[in-house]
Amino acid sequence: MTKPKPRLNAIKRSILYVPGSNDRALEKIRSLDADGFIIDLEDAVAPSVKIEARHKTCEFLKTKNENNSNFIIRINSLNSEWGIDDLNEVCLAGAKTILLPKVETEDDIKRCTASLADKNITLWAMIETPLGVLSAQQIATADERLTCLVMGTSDLVNDLRAQHTPDRLPILYSLSHTILAARAAGIEIIDGVHLNLSDQPAFEQSCKQAKELGFDGKSLIHPSQIEMANKIFAPSTEEINHSHKIIAAYTTALEEGSGVVLLDGNLIENLHVQNAKRILDIAKQINK
Repeated sequence: MTKPKPRLNAIKRSILYVPGSNDRALEKIRSLDADGFIIDLEDAVAPSVKIEARHKTCEFLKTKNENNSNFIIRINSLNSEWGIDDLNEVCLAGAKTILLPKVETEDDIKRCTASLADKNITLWAMIETPLGVLSAQQIATADERLTCLVMGTSDLVNDLRAQHTPDRLPILYSLSHTILAARAAGIEIIDGVHLNLSDQPAFEQSCKQAKELGFDGKSLIHPSQIEMANKIFAPSTEEINHSHKIIAAYTTALEEGSGVVLLDGNLIENLHVQNAKRILDIAKQINK
């Protein structure tokens, strides 16, 4: 299946988890500068209040219809007693994007899309189990409405019987493999959370590593992490200036009929121009 190119109309530097059962947290969204919010009906909500959390989330969506594209609703598994009702009710309330937890096969995606009456609703998928990582390519190409993968690194480390380390070496293969699947499918991908809120330098390093690996942004567990994620995943001044130089040099070479484009001694090809345009497009969106 041919996949659409990533939608550059929605930058994803910082994606904050918000418990759907927490009225205060939902209200606080109005004052936060994250690029997106995962309103969570799954792990962040105790079984005893799952139905209440669903109702609160639906009411929240109904009051925010003008901007629901910023809200991603993580429903419970469709195999759980809450999943199907979660899917149906939040969609009726105006949800634009659904996040499926613990996706392990393409059938998980197809089962969800078969239940969606509104064909304009998009899907994100959590990759957080060994089978999910190994099936990432099939998952990423399962349906054109799937536009983003989200790493669930806490569950993945646990299932692998690995350890959380500063360099994340135990899950580096899993991260890179899933990024490959996302890029091959033409969709976006968000890194997992950093759990230690007291260690800001470690969080900064995690964000830098994620950007170096190719992630589009970082999923977050606390508002205090938003500023750092936004800063690191935004194009730097140096990147912006260099992108302008690449485009100018390439344009001049084409106008002059030159077959070779050099900038500061480095060969410039069309792939560098396309990446420069991507960087400038992101910077433009941030500065709107």
